[in-house]
Amino acid sequence: MTYRSIILVLITSFTIISCQNRNPNITSTGKDEFKSREISRPVNNNEMIFEDVIYVPIYSDVYVDQQNQKCLLAATLSIRNTSFKDSLFINTIDYYDTDGRLVRKYIENTISLRPMATVNYVIEREDVSGGSGANFIVALGAKSEDVRPLIQAVMIGEASSNKGFAFAINGYSIDND
Repeated sequence: MTYRSIILVLITSFTIISCQNRNPNITSTGKDEFKSREISRPVNNNEMIFEDVIYVPIYSDVYVDQQNQKCLLAATLSIRNTSFKDSLFINTIDYYDTDGRLVRKYIENTISLRPMATVNYVIEREDVSGGSGANFIVALGAKSEDVRPLIQAVMIGEASSNKGFAFAINGYSIDND
């Protein structure tokens, strides 16, 4: 193999590797954003003083003109623990489509979110599995009644080659017993 052939193979390989989509939910250390926060022992539900179920709407697309042209959106689910001293325990993060069918369960085990910590999960623009009426259901709890999490969805899109937009939606409680 000649020197030119080796260089060509290296450049082609580098181009192919760099063009592959990187999973946006993998941390810089190579860990899954949620899996890295899973706790090894089950949380005793009797210890939970605060429990809630949050509904978070997700828009995977919006209409941008009268001809019903759709603009695909990327969405980020952001779960924030606003407590300075208490951890937040997240038991469920489920993604549902427009018809109310479960598309994906994001966690199998409870994850713990330390005080003032945040966990994010990205739904890529090309992922249209949820449809325009998709939503997340997030079930969580804490060992203190002072914990008040903030759960939001941030959507971002590009209407044309030089115009982009973004908007955020707060999740809201659908079961606060």
